[in-house]
Amino acid sequence: MMPSEKSVSDAPIFQFTNGWILKNHKLQREDLWVREGKILNPEKLFFDEKKSADVQLDCKGSIIAPGFIDVQINGGFGVDFSLATDDVAAGISLVGQKILSHGVTSFCPTLVTSPSSVYHKVLPQICIENGGLHGAGILGVHLEGPFISKEKRGAHPEHCLRTFEMGAFQELLATYGCLDCVRIVTLAPEMKRSKEVIQELTKRGICVSLGHSVANLSQAEEAVQHGATFITHLFNAMLPFHHRDPGIVGLLTSDQIPPGRRVFYGMISDGIHTNPAALRIAHCAHPKGLVLVTDAIAAMGLAPGRHTLGQQVVEMDGLNTYIAGTKTLSGSVATMDTCVRHFKDATGIPSWVWEMRNRAFLVIAPS
Repeated sequence: MMPSEKSVSDAPIFQFTNGWILKNHKLQREDLWVREGKILNPEKLFFDEKKSADVQLDCKGSIIAPGFIDVQINGGFGVDFSLATDDVAAGISLVGQKILSHGVTSFCPTLVTSPSSVYHKVLPQICIENGGLHGAGILGVHLEGPFISKEKRGAHPEHCLRTFEMGAFQELLATYGCLDCVRIVTLAPEMKRSKEVIQELTKRGICVSLGHSVANLSQAEEAVQHGATFITHLFNAMLPFHHRDPGIVGLLTSDQIPPGRRVFYGMISDGIHTNPAALRIAHCAHPKGLVLVTDAIAAMGLAPGRHTLGQQVVEMDGLNTYIAGTKTLSGSVATMDTCVRHFKDATGIPSWVWEMRNRAFLVIAPS
């Protein structure tokens, strides 16, 4: 068999026509050829395989941009990922289908602080649900808690919070039961023995994110030096910026980050959780680290009223969601495309530029 023949596939070839793509730092009018989710070189396709497109799709002058990645989404459309039901996989599949129409092509189902029994029942079900066939693909689970600060727990139930008491990593395994499909863990770095946990999680290829925390800057820097690489919803559920100790926020301009490592940070750009000025400040300070997240809850896509977020009942009033009977924010109901548009309006960055930064695969965006 010739070398070129080994790579030949019988899968259909899609040709996207009449669209704009980013090439050499400019939007250019060109066709895009795709097979099995991979962009093809049309010249190589023609000369090496002697093939043409099986399907042509007219983009009608739209921009062909990478799809969005949402690394913090608690549910949506009536599905709450933190509820221990018997149809978790079906719920995640439904959300994956629904968010595809909002440009999200891959996501991390996120579980908020819950009893151990919830993790033990839910995680194995998520591990068998790959997604992607008829909706957005699942990159892995984001575990937000329960190893977080009581003072900055936000909408997380206090009675479910945990500390590393019986042996740091052993406590983690006992709580979650399964780490096979976990890709992100949010924890408070000031907690006793957290550095030990950060190192072990990092060894296993799991991203450690800092959040729901009262950590000062030196504690946050030490966590990064031990392997942490992400910040959960910057500005929310952490100490406010102070000029003598900027806390976790100070990581955006810290000179103590190990060489070759970059700290990324999520931001909820829904017009509720973060003021436009704060979006601009963060972006100006560290533009290459900014990652938009929805932090969406089950109420996303539903009418105002009472819904759930794990163990809590929440009240949705317009775009505001609160723990029932309080003024504690409890996640967002904004879709990712809404967050991108709000970010564009707040910062003045052209929307197609931002869409090109959230690297996934394919979404058609109006030009």
